[in-house]
Amino acid sequence: MNKVERTDKPEGTLRRGWTTGACATAATKAALAALLTGEFPDPVTITLPKGETPAFPLARETLGSDFAEAGIVKDAGDDPDVTHGATIIARVIRNDTGNGIRFIAGEGVGTVTKTGLPIGVGEAAINPVPRTMIEGVVNELANAHGIAADLDIIISVPDGEKIAERTWNPRLGIIGGISILGTTGIVHPFSCSAWIHSIHRGIDVSRAAGETHVLGATGSTSETAACKLYDFPDHAMLDMGDFVGGLLKYLRKNPIPKITLAGGFGKFAKLANGALDLHSGRSQVDFDWLADEVEKIHLNQSLNPLNQNVKSRIQHANTAMEVFELTQDLQVNVPLHIARIAQDTALATLRGAPIDVEVMIYARDGTLLARTDWMGPNG
Repeated sequence: MNKVERTDKPEGTLRRGWTTGACATAATKAALAALLTGEFPDPVTITLPKGETPAFPLARETLGSDFAEAGIVKDAGDDPDVTHGATIIARVIRNDTGNGIRFIAGEGVGTVTKTGLPIGVGEAAINPVPRTMIEGVVNELANAHGIAADLDIIISVPDGEKIAERTWNPRLGIIGGISILGTTGIVHPFSCSAWIHSIHRGIDVSRAAGETHVLGATGSTSETAACKLYDFPDHAMLDMGDFVGGLLKYLRKNPIPKITLAGGFGKFAKLANGALDLHSGRSQVDFDWLADEVEKIHLNQSLNPLNQNVKSRIQHANTAMEVFELTQDLQVNVPLHIARIAQDTALATLRGAPIDVEVMIYARDGTLLARTDWMGPNG
Protein backbone atom coordinates (compact mmCIF):
# COMPACT_ATOMS: atom_id res chain seq x y z
CA MET A 1 0.00 0.00 0.00
CA ASN A 2 1.20 3.48 -0.79
CA LYS A 3 1.62 6.01 2.00
CA VAL A 4 2.29 9.65 2.65
CA GLU A 5 5.60 11.04 3.81
CA ARG A 6 4.97 12.57 7.22
CA THR A 7 5.77 16.28 7.24
CA ASP A 8 4.39 19.26 9.09
CA LYS A 9 1.05 20.42 7.74
CA PRO A 10 1.34 23.80 6.01
CA GLU A 11 -0.90 26.68 7.00
CA GLY A 12 -3.82 27.94 4.93
CA THR A 13 -6.26 26.23 2.59
CA LEU A 14 -4.81 23.03 1.18
CA ARG A 15 -5.29 21.85 -2.39
CA ARG A 16 -6.84 18.42 -2.96
CA GLY A 17 -5.34 15.90 -5.34
CA TRP A 18 -6.20 12.72 -7.21
CA THR A 19 -5.53 9.10 -6.36
CA THR A 20 -3.54 6.70 -8.49
CA GLY A 21 -6.84 4.93 -9.14
CA ALA A 22 -8.43 8.07 -10.58
CA CYS A 23 -5.37 8.70 -12.76
CA ALA A 24 -5.37 5.10 -14.01
CA THR A 25 -9.06 5.36 -14.85
CA ALA A 26 -8.60 8.57 -16.81
CA ALA A 27 -5.56 7.19 -18.63
CA THR A 28 -7.50 4.04 -19.55
CA LYS A 29 -10.43 6.07 -20.86
CA ALA A 30 -8.14 8.22 -23.02
CA ALA A 31 -6.26 5.19 -24.38
CA LEU A 32 -9.41 3.24 -25.22
CA ALA A 33 -11.00 6.28 -26.86
CA ALA A 34 -7.92 6.61 -29.06
CA LEU A 35 -7.95 2.89 -29.89
CA LEU A 36 -11.58 3.18 -31.01
CA THR A 37 -11.50 6.59 -32.73
CA GLY A 38 -7.86 7.38 -33.47
CA GLU A 39 -8.03 10.51 -31.30
CA PHE A 40 -6.96 11.06 -27.71
CA PRO A 41 -9.32 13.21 -25.63
CA ASP A 42 -7.14 15.79 -23.91
CA PRO A 43 -8.04 16.65 -21.23
CA VAL A 44 -9.99 13.50 -20.41
CA THR A 45 -12.90 13.69 -17.98
CA ILE A 46 -14.09 10.90 -15.68
CA THR A 47 -16.83 10.58 -13.07
CA LEU A 48 -15.68 9.72 -9.57
CA PRO A 49 -17.68 7.50 -7.19
CA LYS A 50 -19.27 10.50 -5.47
CA GLY A 51 -20.19 12.22 -8.74
CA GLU A 52 -17.36 14.71 -9.24
CA THR A 53 -16.07 15.06 -12.80
CA PRO A 54 -12.40 16.10 -12.85
CA ALA A 55 -10.49 16.55 -16.10
CA PHE A 56 -6.93 15.26 -16.49
CA PRO A 57 -4.37 16.55 -19.03
CA LEU A 58 -2.42 13.85 -20.82
CA ALA A 59 1.33 13.67 -20.25
CA ARG A 60 1.94 11.07 -22.96
CA GLU A 61 0.05 9.32 -25.74
CA THR A 62 0.97 6.55 -28.15
CA LEU A 63 -1.26 4.96 -30.78
CA GLY A 64 -0.26 1.69 -32.43
CA SER A 65 -1.99 -0.63 -34.86
CA ASP A 66 -3.54 -2.78 -32.12
CA PHE A 67 -3.01 -0.78 -28.92
CA ALA A 68 -3.19 2.69 -27.46
CA GLU A 69 -1.39 4.12 -24.45
CA ALA A 70 -1.99 7.25 -22.39
CA GLY A 71 -0.19 8.64 -19.35
CA ILE A 72 -1.20 11.08 -16.63
CA VAL A 73 1.07 12.68 -14.03
CA LYS A 74 -0.41 12.19 -10.59
CA ASP A 75 -1.12 15.41 -8.73
CA ALA A 76 -1.62 14.71 -5.01
CA GLY A 77 -2.38 18.36 -4.30
CA ASP A 78 -0.78 19.51 -1.06
CA ASP A 79 -0.63 16.02 0.41
CA PRO A 80 2.92 14.67 1.00
CA ASP A 81 2.16 11.50 -0.97
CA VAL A 82 5.09 9.38 -2.16
CA THR A 83 3.39 8.89 -5.54
CA HIS A 84 2.97 12.63 -6.20
CA GLY A 85 4.49 13.39 -9.61
CA ALA A 86 4.51 9.77 -10.76
CA THR A 87 3.26 9.06 -14.28
CA ILE A 88 0.37 6.59 -14.33
CA ILE A 89 0.21 4.88 -17.74
CA ALA A 90 -2.57 2.74 -19.18
CA ARG A 91 -2.06 0.60 -22.28
CA VAL A 92 -5.21 -0.90 -23.80
CA ILE A 93 -4.96 -3.93 -26.10
CA ARG A 94 -7.71 -6.04 -27.65
CA ASN A 95 -7.67 -9.62 -26.39
CA ASP A 96 -9.35 -12.80 -27.64
CA THR A 97 -13.12 -12.77 -27.86
CA GLY A 98 -14.82 -13.76 -24.62
CA ASN A 99 -11.97 -12.99 -22.25
CA GLY A 100 -13.52 -9.76 -21.02
CA ILE A 101 -11.54 -7.11 -19.16
CA ARG A 102 -8.21 -8.32 -17.82
CA PHE A 103 -5.96 -6.28 -15.53
CA ILE A 104 -2.21 -6.68 -15.95
CA ALA A 105 0.61 -5.22 -13.85
CA GLY A 106 3.04 -3.36 -16.05
CA GLU A 107 6.38 -1.90 -15.10
CA GLY A 108 6.33 -0.40 -11.61
CA VAL A 109 2.96 -1.83 -10.54
CA GLY A 110 3.09 -4.55 -7.92
CA THR A 111 1.82 -8.10 -7.97
CA VAL A 112 0.11 -9.66 -4.94
CA THR A 113 1.97 -12.65 -3.44
CA LYS A 114 0.26 -13.08 -0.05
CA THR A 115 -3.32 -13.77 0.96
CA GLY A 116 -5.34 -11.36 3.08
CA LEU A 117 -5.47 -8.44 0.64
CA PRO A 118 -8.63 -7.53 -1.29
CA ILE A 119 -6.94 -8.71 -4.49
CA GLY A 120 -6.05 -12.36 -5.01
CA VAL A 121 -2.56 -13.82 -5.12
CA GLY A 122 -0.98 -13.43 -8.56
CA GLU A 123 -3.16 -10.44 -9.47
CA ALA A 124 -2.00 -6.94 -10.30
CA ALA A 125 -2.09 -4.69 -7.23
CA ILE A 126 -4.99 -2.65 -8.55
CA ASN A 127 -7.52 -2.30 -5.74
CA PRO A 128 -11.25 -3.06 -6.09
CA VAL A 129 -12.55 0.52 -6.41
CA PRO A 130 -10.06 1.51 -9.15
CA ARG A 131 -10.91 -1.75 -10.95
CA THR A 132 -14.59 -0.88 -10.78
CA MET A 133 -13.94 2.65 -12.04
CA ILE A 134 -11.82 1.38 -14.93
CA GLU A 135 -14.39 -1.29 -15.83
CA GLY A 136 -17.03 1.45 -15.86
CA VAL A 137 -15.27 3.63 -18.43
CA VAL A 138 -14.31 0.60 -20.54
CA ASN A 139 -17.86 -0.76 -20.66
CA GLU A 140 -19.28 2.68 -21.37
CA LEU A 141 -17.01 3.22 -24.38
CA ALA A 142 -17.36 -0.35 -25.61
CA ASN A 143 -21.15 -0.11 -25.53
CA ALA A 144 -21.11 3.26 -27.30
CA HIS A 145 -19.04 1.77 -30.13
CA GLY A 146 -20.90 -1.52 -30.29
CA ILE A 147 -17.98 -3.78 -29.38
CA ALA A 148 -17.40 -6.40 -26.71
CA ALA A 149 -15.23 -5.26 -23.80
CA ASP A 150 -12.59 -7.92 -24.47
CA LEU A 151 -9.58 -5.83 -23.53
CA ASP A 152 -6.32 -6.10 -21.62
CA ILE A 153 -5.65 -3.10 -19.39
CA ILE A 154 -1.95 -2.82 -18.55
CA ILE A 155 -1.19 -0.23 -15.87
CA SER A 156 2.42 0.83 -15.42
CA VAL A 157 4.30 3.46 -13.40
CA PRO A 158 7.89 4.26 -14.43
CA ASP A 159 10.07 4.21 -11.29
CA GLY A 160 7.20 2.55 -9.44
CA GLU A 161 9.43 -0.19 -8.09
CA LYS A 162 11.74 2.41 -6.56
CA ILE A 163 8.80 4.38 -5.17
CA ALA A 164 7.44 1.18 -3.61
CA GLU A 165 10.53 0.93 -1.42
CA ARG A 166 9.07 3.89 0.51
CA THR A 167 5.72 2.12 1.02
CA TRP A 168 4.56 -0.93 2.96
CA ASN A 169 4.13 -3.04 -0.17
CA PRO A 170 7.22 -5.20 0.43
CA ARG A 171 5.97 -6.14 3.90
CA LEU A 172 2.51 -6.92 2.59
CA GLY A 173 3.87 -9.23 -0.09
CA ILE A 174 3.21 -6.86 -3.00
CA ILE A 175 6.30 -7.12 -5.16
CA GLY A 176 7.50 -5.21 -8.19
CA GLY A 177 5.99 -1.79 -7.59
CA ILE A 178 3.27 0.38 -6.09
CA SER A 179 -0.43 -0.30 -5.68
CA ILE A 180 -3.16 1.49 -7.61
CA LEU A 181 -5.38 2.83 -4.85
CA GLY A 182 -8.31 5.02 -3.96
CA THR A 183 -11.89 4.71 -2.75
CA THR A 184 -13.19 8.15 -3.73
CA GLY A 185 -10.63 9.16 -6.34
CA ILE A 186 -9.73 12.20 -4.27
CA VAL A 187 -6.67 12.77 -2.08
CA HIS A 188 -7.54 14.90 0.94
CA PRO A 189 -4.34 16.56 2.17
CA PHE A 190 -3.02 15.24 5.46
CA SER A 191 -6.07 13.03 5.99
CA CYS A 192 -3.65 10.16 6.73
CA SER A 193 -6.21 7.73 5.33
CA ALA A 194 -3.59 5.99 3.18
CA TRP A 195 -1.45 5.30 6.25
CA ILE A 196 -4.37 3.91 8.26
CA HIS A 197 -5.59 1.79 5.34
CA SER A 198 -2.10 0.30 5.10
CA ILE A 199 -2.22 -0.61 8.79
CA HIS A 200 -5.54 -2.35 8.16
CA ARG A 201 -4.15 -4.28 5.20
CA GLY A 202 -1.18 -5.33 7.33
CA ILE A 203 -3.60 -6.79 9.89
CA ASP A 204 -5.50 -8.57 7.12
CA VAL A 205 -2.31 -10.14 5.77
CA SER A 206 -1.16 -11.19 9.26
CA ARG A 207 -4.51 -12.83 9.97
CA ALA A 208 -4.51 -14.64 6.64
CA ALA A 209 -1.00 -15.92 7.36
CA GLY A 210 -2.14 -17.27 10.73
CA GLU A 211 0.03 -14.95 12.81
CA THR A 212 -0.81 -14.96 16.52
CA HIS A 213 1.50 -12.11 17.58
CA VAL A 214 2.04 -8.76 15.85
CA LEU A 215 3.94 -5.56 16.59
CA GLY A 216 2.71 -1.99 16.54
CA ALA A 217 5.65 0.40 16.84
CA THR A 218 5.67 4.19 16.80
CA GLY A 219 8.94 4.38 14.87
CA SER A 220 11.95 2.56 13.49
CA THR A 221 13.99 2.67 16.73
CA SER A 222 11.33 0.93 18.81
CA GLU A 223 10.55 -1.48 15.96
CA THR A 224 14.19 -2.52 15.61
CA ALA A 225 14.57 -2.93 19.35
CA ALA A 226 11.39 -4.99 19.73
CA CYS A 227 12.52 -7.27 16.92
CA LYS A 228 15.58 -8.17 18.99
CA LEU A 229 13.20 -9.71 21.52
CA TYR A 230 10.76 -11.28 19.08
CA ASP A 231 11.38 -12.79 15.66
CA PHE A 232 8.55 -11.02 13.84
CA PRO A 233 8.12 -11.74 10.12
CA ASP A 234 7.91 -8.59 8.01
CA HIS A 235 4.15 -8.72 7.59
CA ALA A 236 3.61 -8.91 11.38
CA MET A 237 5.24 -5.48 11.87
CA LEU A 238 2.27 -3.17 11.37
CA ASP A 239 3.91 0.26 10.92
CA MET A 240 1.56 1.79 13.47
CA GLY A 241 3.34 5.13 13.60
CA ASP A 242 1.16 7.64 15.43
CA PHE A 243 -2.10 5.85 14.64
CA VAL A 244 -2.51 3.57 17.62
CA GLY A 245 -6.26 4.25 17.59
CA GLY A 246 -6.61 3.23 13.96
CA LEU A 247 -4.71 0.03 14.67
CA LEU A 248 -6.58 -0.94 17.85
CA LYS A 249 -10.04 -0.17 16.49
CA TYR A 250 -9.45 -2.37 13.45
CA LEU A 251 -8.03 -5.14 15.65
CA ARG A 252 -11.14 -4.89 17.80
CA LYS A 253 -13.18 -6.21 14.86
CA ASN A 254 -10.37 -8.31 13.34
CA PRO A 255 -8.52 -9.72 16.34
CA ILE A 256 -5.06 -11.26 16.53
CA PRO A 257 -4.33 -13.01 19.87
CA LYS A 258 -1.34 -10.90 20.93
CA ILE A 259 0.01 -7.44 20.14
CA THR A 260 3.15 -5.76 21.39
CA LEU A 261 2.99 -1.95 21.40
CA ALA A 262 6.42 -0.35 21.37
CA GLY A 263 7.43 3.29 21.36
CA GLY A 264 9.00 6.24 23.09
CA PHE A 265 8.21 7.66 26.51
CA GLY A 266 6.57 10.80 25.13
CA LYS A 267 4.31 8.95 22.69
CA PHE A 268 3.11 6.53 25.32
CA ALA A 269 2.64 9.30 27.88
CA LYS A 270 0.06 10.69 25.45
CA LEU A 271 -1.54 7.26 25.00
CA ALA A 272 -1.65 6.82 28.78
CA ASN A 273 -3.52 10.12 29.01
CA GLY A 274 -6.11 8.91 26.50
CA ALA A 275 -4.79 10.16 23.13
CA LEU A 276 -5.21 7.70 20.25
CA ASP A 277 -3.47 9.82 17.61
CA LEU A 278 0.06 10.41 18.83
CA HIS A 279 1.23 12.90 16.20
CA SER A 280 2.62 16.10 17.68
CA GLY A 281 0.23 18.18 15.58
CA ARG A 282 -2.84 16.46 17.01
CA SER A 283 -1.98 15.63 20.61
CA GLN A 284 0.38 17.03 23.20
CA VAL A 285 1.96 15.72 26.39
CA ASP A 286 -0.02 17.08 29.35
CA PHE A 287 2.76 18.00 31.76
CA ASP A 288 0.38 18.86 34.61
CA TRP A 289 -1.12 15.39 34.31
CA LEU A 290 2.34 13.85 34.08
CA ALA A 291 3.45 15.72 37.21
CA ASP A 292 0.40 14.39 39.07
CA GLU A 293 1.21 10.83 37.96
CA VAL A 294 4.84 11.16 39.09
CA GLU A 295 3.66 12.55 42.42
CA LYS A 296 1.25 9.62 42.78
CA ILE A 297 3.81 6.88 42.23
CA HIS A 298 6.42 8.71 44.29
CA LEU A 299 4.02 8.79 47.24
CA ASN A 300 3.09 5.13 46.74
CA GLN A 301 6.69 3.93 46.55
CA SER A 302 8.49 6.25 48.98
CA LEU A 303 5.60 7.25 51.27
CA ASN A 304 6.85 10.84 50.93
CA PRO A 305 5.27 13.70 49.02
CA LEU A 306 6.99 14.78 45.83
CA ASN A 307 9.25 17.78 46.25
CA GLN A 308 7.27 20.76 44.96
CA ASN A 309 10.29 22.13 43.11
CA VAL A 310 10.58 18.86 41.18
CA LYS A 311 6.85 18.90 40.47
CA SER A 312 7.08 22.45 39.16
CA ARG A 313 10.01 21.54 36.92
CA ILE A 314 7.99 18.63 35.49
CA GLN A 315 5.03 20.92 34.86
CA HIS A 316 7.25 23.34 32.97
CA ALA A 317 9.35 20.78 31.10
CA ASN A 318 9.86 21.14 27.37
CA THR A 319 9.68 17.45 26.49
CA ALA A 320 8.56 14.16 28.01
CA MET A 321 12.16 12.89 27.94
CA GLU A 322 13.13 15.87 30.07
CA VAL A 323 10.57 14.62 32.60
CA PHE A 324 12.12 11.17 32.46
CA GLU A 325 15.56 12.63 33.13
CA LEU A 326 14.23 14.77 36.00
CA THR A 327 12.80 11.69 37.69
CA GLN A 328 15.91 9.51 37.45
CA ASP A 329 17.03 10.51 40.96
CA LEU A 330 13.63 9.81 42.54
CA GLN A 331 14.11 6.04 42.56
CA VAL A 332 10.64 5.52 41.08
CA ASN A 333 9.96 3.72 37.83
CA VAL A 334 8.04 6.39 35.93
CA PRO A 335 8.29 4.68 32.49
CA LEU A 336 6.77 1.44 33.85
CA HIS A 337 3.93 3.38 35.46
CA ILE A 338 3.22 5.17 32.17
CA ALA A 339 3.49 1.89 30.23
CA ARG A 340 0.88 0.26 32.47
CA ILE A 341 -1.56 3.15 32.08
CA ALA A 342 -0.98 3.14 28.30
CA GLN A 343 -1.73 -0.58 28.36
CA ASP A 344 -5.00 0.16 30.16
CA THR A 345 -5.90 2.70 27.46
CA ALA A 346 -5.17 0.14 24.74
CA LEU A 347 -7.27 -2.54 26.44
CA ALA A 348 -10.14 -0.09 26.92
CA THR A 349 -10.00 0.75 23.21
CA LEU A 350 -10.12 -2.97 22.34
CA ARG A 351 -13.34 -3.27 24.38
CA GLY A 352 -12.87 -6.85 25.46
CA ALA A 353 -11.72 -8.21 22.11
CA PRO A 354 -9.77 -11.48 22.56
CA ILE A 355 -6.38 -9.80 22.38
CA ASP A 356 -3.58 -9.69 24.94
CA VAL A 357 -1.49 -6.51 25.04
CA GLU A 358 2.10 -5.85 26.05
CA VAL A 359 3.65 -2.35 26.13
CA MET A 360 7.36 -1.59 25.84
CA ILE A 361 8.86 1.90 26.20
CA TYR A 362 12.24 2.67 24.65
CA ALA A 363 14.73 5.50 24.87
CA ARG A 364 15.90 7.24 21.69
CA ASP A 365 18.94 4.98 21.52
CA GLY A 366 16.84 1.80 21.69
CA THR A 367 17.40 1.12 25.39
CA LEU A 368 14.42 -0.61 26.97
CA LEU A 369 13.02 1.63 29.73
CA ALA A 370 9.90 -0.34 30.67
CA ARG A 371 8.02 -3.49 29.75
CA THR A 372 4.63 -4.50 31.10
CA ASP A 373 3.33 -7.97 31.77
CA TRP A 374 0.82 -9.30 29.26
CA MET A 375 -2.74 -8.23 29.99
CA GLY A 376 -6.04 -9.08 28.33
CA PRO A 377 -8.82 -11.66 28.13
CA ASN A 378 -6.36 -14.44 27.25
CA GLY A 379 -3.67 -13.49 29.72
